[in-house]
Formats: sequence, structure tokens, C-alpha cells
Amino acid sequence: MLRLLALVAGCFAFATGTQAQDRRPSHCIAVAEAAPGLEYLHKAALTDPVPAYSVRLHYLSHASFLLQTPGGLSAVTDYTGFVGATDLIPDVVTMNHAHSTHWTPFPDPDIPYPLQGWGPFGEGIEHYLDLGEILIRNVSTDIRSQFSGVEPKGNSIFIFEVEGLCIGHLGHLHHVPTDEQFAAIGRLDVVMAPVVGGMTLPLGDMMAVLRRLRSSVVIPMHWFSGFALDAFLVGMSDTFVIDRRGGSEIIVSLRDLPERPTIVVLEPRFLIDLE
Repeated sequence: MLRLLALVAGCFAFATGTQAQDRRPSHCIAVAEAAPGLEYLHKAALTDPVPAYSVRLHYLSHASFLLQTPGGLSAVTDYTGFVGATDLIPDVVTMNHAHSTHWTPFPDPDIPYPLQGWGPFGEGIEHYLDLGEILIRNVSTDIRSQFSGVEPKGNSIFIFEVEGLCIGHLGHLHHVPTDEQFAAIGRLDVVMAPVVGGMTLPLGDMMAVLRRLRSSVVIPMHWFSGFALDAFLVGMSDTFVIDRRGGSEIIVSLRDLPERPTIVVLEPRFLIDLE
């Protein structure tokens, strides 16, 4: 049924406010050529247009990000049911259920595509949602279940292919992906990664995963204190540029990826509609 919905969505342009454009081919299995520079927006309204060939990313809270496209599509990762004081209804939300701070059992019924990152216990789920301007797919990983057990395929790494970019969200990652999973993920230009350690992947393992992915932009998430974040930044500073400009948003495009892999620290902030 999901593949049927994806085919239907691909045949009819889907949009919110403005008509979605055809998706530009991404290069998830190739290494991008890069040029320096990231454009930051600190006070942009949600209704401001996203520049062509670009994607706006807004860090909402914990592991939730808002992704907006030039054609008006929007997606929220690890959706908990609340994104702020806003009338925005995302077109797509993704969820993981390792903890209650990564999903909701009652997503807004007006959301066209609520995507769970898990299926029946141990079976996982596969998503390949093509909305024309954006393609959303997932790679399943295992998670720790109650009573120290394991739930195979209980987490999803969601990947958004849009405007030629591959943007990945690691969800509630509990183990180093296998070679097969790394191959399925492919090249990620931008990755949102949990860096708190302990509750997710241990910090040393997470740093090894990110070094292997070698994404142009890494955005730390799932951190609760400056201490945990600083430990991650110190551990990665030998191979990644650290950019702590502040603010909750960036606009990123394929042509403006940094020359060296860069960790961009965003400060979480819920949405507020600007009048």
C-alpha cells in the first residue's frame, strides 16, 4: 500500500502552498564535490521561501528537525506531536519508538504521511515515499528492547533525497551499522546524529560511525547538556571543523557544502509563527 501511495504521489504534484517540483537527482552513492560556505538564517519566518536548489533545516528539540524544500514540502523527524506555537502541519513526519521522546501514538490526523520507523516486532518496515520533489526512504537497525532484550529492526535511519542532497537522520541508533547497512545508507551530505552516548550508541562508537560516513555536515542532536556536547566536539575536532555560530536553522545546498567535514552546532528552538 505504501508503494502504491508513493507511486500516486509521484504522478500528482503534491505541495503545501506552492507546487512541488521534480526531484533533482541525488548522489547518495557518490562523493560530492564541495565549495566552502553555509548560509545561516536566524530569524526567518516559516513562510519565507526556501532558495532554489536548497533545503532549510530547523532544529526543533531533542531529535526533531523541520526540513523545508523550495517547492513548499515539509517534513519533521522523530515527531512527538508538538513542534511549537505554529499552525504548520507537516506533509511528512518520521518516528522511532525506542523512547517516547521520539514518537507519538497519536500523530495529527491532518498529516498526510506519518511514517513509523518500526513494524511488527522483529520484522521492521520499509519506506520508499516519492513525492516528486523529495524521496524519503529508510534503513532499519536494531534497538535494545525492554528487559535488556533486542528488537531487531526497531529503529529507522531515515534518508531524505532532495535538491540533489542526501540528508540522513540516524534516529535512536543503538549499534554500529553493518557493512550492508552502510551500503544501503550510501553517501550522506548532511547527517543528524545523537551524541549523548549511553541511551543511544556509545560516544566512541558514534564518532567512529560519523568518521566512516564522512558527511560534509554533521548536526549533533539528542544532547542534554553542554558537557555531553563538548565531549563529542572535543573527540571529533581532530578530523572535523567545529562551527558553533548558534541559531536554530541553516540553509544548505549541494553547491555550498563545506570543503572540509564540518560539525554545525544548532540550538534547539520550537517554532513560533511570525505575524
